Amino acid sequence: MCGIVGIIGTSPVANRLVEALKRLEYRGYDSAGVATLEASGLERRRAPGKLGNLAEKLDQSPLVGTIGIGHTRWATHGAPTEGNAHPHATGKVAVVHNGIIENFRELREELARDGYKQQTETDTEAVALLVTRELDRGADPETAVGNILPRLHGAFGLAFLFEGHHDLLIAARQGSPLAVGFGTEEVYLGSDAFALAPFTNRVAYLEEGDWAVLRPEGVTIRDFSGNVVERDIQISSASAALVDKGNHRHFMAKEIYEQPETISHTLGHYVNMAEGTVDLAETLPFDFEKLSRLTIVACGTSYYAGLVAKYWFESVARLPVDVDVASEFRYREPPLEENGLSLFISQSGETADTLAALR
Repeated sequence: MCGIVGIIGTSPVANRLVEALKRLEYRGYDSAGVATLEASGLERRRAPGKLGNLAEKLDQSPLVGTIGIGHTRWATHGAPTEGNAHPHATGKVAVVHNGIIENFRELREELARDGYKQQTETDTEAVALLVTRELDRGADPETAVGNILPRLHGAFGLAFLFEGHHDLLIAARQGSPLAVGFGTEEVYLGSDAFALAPFTNRVAYLEEGDWAVLRPEGVTIRDFSGNVVERDIQISSASAALVDKGNHRHFMAKEIYEQPETISHTLGHYVNMAEGTVDLAETLPFDFEKLSRLTIVACGTSYYAGLVAKYWFESVARLPVDVDVASEFRYREPPLEENGLSLFISQSGETADTLAALR
């Protein structure tokens, strides 16, 4: 579960990118990097391990570009090394990527036949080379990205930074959330609104298949077919404090100790303690009283949360509950009752097996 950030700014962005990435630390990562557009061209700083290692590199070799992209990576293809860390770049484009390109081996072989050979073990470098080939053939950045997106199979969030284009970022989303933020003479990109909270509360969320062209004067969003579409700008309530470890040593401790407050806030939203009533009518498109069975599908700690919920639903609501691991559920054909409800849980909203089971 990687983290993506991007800024088109009015002042140097490298340190701001790192600060935004820190607000995505709760997702976990094993390496990190940023790329900015300098007077000399595209420049990268990458490091394995914690963001502090990346910050040290920036202290030793600063970047002053006012446009850039950043990334925290969980290794999927290739070891967690500096060479495999994002952004991946050619002389013409830098790319950060969240997700998995399922057909990257076929793309890599095709690119090699055309003389575009990968230097790393990652699927993301294939995307950078695909775009570079389009640019070498004379395409502009928008056309290049529009041409390569249909070639990519899998789930991904992508952000592109181009040599010679100091006012342009391009982002694409298929199965991996991305949010665009709007500031004063600045535009932002993030895996979620938490990363953007210190910069702006005006956020638009890309929908499945969308890709966006970000410029200081505005953002153009297209759907998978290339049609220009509008996505509502929302006022985000995300707070930087929610993704700050505070006085806790790590995020696991933070989340454990915050449980009483979190549960209290949730109950307070739906439960009238004075009257002893529950009001879910306006938020859920079904009636709990008519449900015959609940099926909970999740992975990892979300699965364990589902097991806790099973006991609560069965003892309090007297509702039969099944709990399945998403990676197994997606390959089964379990009989689901007509009046049953399936609940899919993902802490990030991006867990691949859980999303596949839902689909």
